[in-house]
Amino acid sequence: MDQTEEQEPIRYAELLAEHYKAAGHPPYRWSVHDTAPFAPLKRPLPECTVTMLTAGGISERARSPWNAWARNDHRLDAIPVGVDSAHLQIHDAYCDHGDADRDINCQFPVDRLRELRQLGEIGTLAPRLWSGFMGRIYDRSRLVEQSAPAFAAALKEDHVDLLIAVPA
Repeated sequence: MDQTEEQEPIRYAELLAEHYKAAGHPPYRWSVHDTAPFAPLKRPLPECTVTMLTAGGISERARSPWNAWARNDHRLDAIPVGVDSAHLQIHDAYCDHGDADRDINCQFPVDRLRELRQLGEIGTLAPRLWSGFMGRIYDRSRLVEQSAPAFAAALKEDHVDLLIAVPA
């Protein structure tokens, strides 16, 4: 393809809706938050406390696995920042995670975050990294009224400046 030729964007939401419909799921209602304010960092990135959240059903091998087919699963696992990435596993049935099974950093870049910290590109890593809200959450009121505020409180407790959201 000629580099000057413009490519069409991938219509992710439309493709996902078709996938869910074909699998017999009800239509997915996307959350829209037009009033969510932009929040610039209050200090330079090398001074920030950083954490990460994946929706990819990642857990420590010593913990119970995620139910890859669950709906309305508000489970949220705190993963210690010092965890050996070889001790993590993936339980997600909605995507091919073969590459991430070989290198967890494809879906949960914990080792990459530690490298960025060592290079001084980011500041401190929060004591907890996160795995949770593994898709197919249809009861939005519980998410908005309970689960998300509880997660936000945990981030405040860890003095997090920047949350990196890693979709699966």
